[in-house]
Amino acid sequence: MPASAATEEDVMAKAVSHRVFARLYPRIAAFADAHGSIEHRQEMLTGVRGRVVEIGAGTGSNFRHYPPEVTQVVAVEPEPRLRALAEKAAAEEAPVPVDVVAGLAEELPLEDDGFDVAVCSLVLCSIKDVPRALAEARRVLNPGGELRFYEHVRSERPGFRRVQKALALPWRLAGGGCHLTRDTEHAIQEAGFTIQDIRRFYFLINGRANPASPSIIGTARPST
Repeated sequence: MPASAATEEDVMAKAVSHRVFARLYPRIAAFADAHGSIEHRQEMLTGVRGRVVEIGAGTGSNFRHYPPEVTQVVAVEPEPRLRALAEKAAAEEAPVPVDVVAGLAEELPLEDDGFDVAVCSLVLCSIKDVPRALAEARRVLNPGGELRFYEHVRSERPGFRRVQKALALPWRLAGGGCHLTRDTEHAIQEAGFTIQDIRRFYFLINGRANPASPSIIGTARPST
């Protein structure tokens, strides 16, 4: 259904509350942006145009980086506190029209084939059902659409991966459900997307790695 058709009951039904994490996350995101994440967001969004759905918009950190060729962004965010911050960012920072709506990645409140681009930015780590969320992204994309992604992922280095596995449970409990060891690149391919380009890197802050440093940025299209 169109985003504008959502009722108050629909909004409440799609709420996902992480009260403590939602209070901490804006500071975490701002710190990451100050140390290079802004450039990663800009890289992910370069060349984006047309109508965009952003899945798991968080505080709206991407909004100010959308290029003028974008005609509309529909930003879906289930967490009430983060959604309120995203609404503020949409009103004050976005250079393009942004509508912020409540909803789950696994059940987007949007029509089939309605978008040119789907954006997943530091969100697939925390979604409960990644295959279903990616299937939803594919459903709402038009046949020529594309998926843009920027995610932290499981390390390809055995030693680093062992550290991620050891820290996985406390990290998830403290991080609002964030998983350190997801193979997101494989998940995208398994969901019926063909990866067009991808950059794999370690996001270092002050020259140092952390458990969430292994990252990917790229573009994928629905497989024919």
